[in-house]
Amino acid sequence: MSIADANCEPGRVGRAAVTSKAERFPANHRWKVLGIGVAANASFSATFAGIPAAAVFLRSGYQLSNGNLGLVLGLLGLGVALSELPWGLLTDRWGDRGVLLTGLGATAAWLAAMALFIVPSATYVPGVAMLAACLLVTGLLGGSVNGSSGRAIMAWFHEGERGFAMSIRQTAVPLGGGLGALVLPSLASAHGFAAVFGLLAAVNAVSALFAWRWLHQPPESDADGMAMAKPAGPAPLRNVEVWRIATAIGLLCFPQVAVLTFASVFLHDFAGMGTLTISASLAAVQTGAMVMRVWSGRFTDRHGNRRWFLRLCSMTSALGFAALGLLVLAAAATPGWHSALIPAIAVLLVVAGISVSAWHGVAYTELATLAGASRAGTALGLANSFVFIAFFVVPTAIPALLLIWSWPGVWLVGALCALSAWPILLRPN
Repeated sequence: MSIADANCEPGRVGRAAVTSKAERFPANHRWKVLGIGVAANASFSATFAGIPAAAVFLRSGYQLSNGNLGLVLGLLGLGVALSELPWGLLTDRWGDRGVLLTGLGATAAWLAAMALFIVPSATYVPGVAMLAACLLVTGLLGGSVNGSSGRAIMAWFHEGERGFAMSIRQTAVPLGGGLGALVLPSLASAHGFAAVFGLLAAVNAVSALFAWRWLHQPPESDADGMAMAKPAGPAPLRNVEVWRIATAIGLLCFPQVAVLTFASVFLHDFAGMGTLTISASLAAVQTGAMVMRVWSGRFTDRHGNRRWFLRLCSMTSALGFAALGLLVLAAAATPGWHSALIPAIAVLLVVAGISVSAWHGVAYTELATLAGASRAGTALGLANSFVFIAFFVVPTAIPALLLIWSWPGVWLVGALCALSAWPILLRPN
């Protein structure tokens, strides 16, 4: 066909361009995109969940009180909370590739700088303000990961498999957290926090390399706008249902964050467990959460019952944390039974932690579907702002709760937060 013929048939030229792009991205390329989403989220999860898993060593190495420990861990979450929505808005404007590369690369560089300059030594211990500020910046940079990777998955996958794909992506959070819980406490104990921050920097850099190599726009979005067509509904920040789901996500994260940030301290101080047992318990929570997230994504894709499943998780989590609080209260009130109840308390903590971590992929899929694929970055950013408000509020509030009501109060308040999400998840009339 001549150039003149091509100019007379723009539709044919367009189809040829799409065919060329389809050849560059084979049908299974979407699984590479999903793999990038998993790697990116796991990298940052190892940071924001792995550092709290080493809280006992953070407390001793940086000479922190429980209150200061809660502050520095809380500011890590606050940084993500403050940046999630801006990163999400930028993702919908600039695209997921640029935002994910920028965020992962900057996070890796910052953690490398912390490994060099913000670690305790025999002659120097960084102050609380310095450590808190550095973890705040870590959170600000890492907030780029969720919305950008979620929007990429919404673009490459279609309804009927999005719940499964998003749930697999969300397994990255417990995957990264579980690996962090297994590796970082021992690493901190043996080699200090220079090794901890250095390892986390390397992991984020590798994920950025994967994104640079394989994360691109799907061909069909350039061809006919199907995957990323702008939905007709209200913008996410004006959509009441988006706000409802985001609020429920935030409430369910309060007891989950309590487990992620202070379970290691609880098992050490109240249960008298050693580092290996604590790491194994937290890793069990994360492993169970991974399994449940994959199963729940496939289950709700098949049955179309995302709201029902979210309400179920709300109720079972409330019951689990209520039972944990009452069992801890019984152990504290009857010293003679304390040792006998410790194994049951540890098991119940793991079960409650899994229950309150099983719903993420389903909730994010429901939220992104409400917003539409092209505006998923904003909706997911809004939700994760609520999530990481919990990562700020919970670690800073737990020391005060411990002074007032001790550990039973911590877990009973967690049960109340989980229960509060249930009515919000009801479908509107």
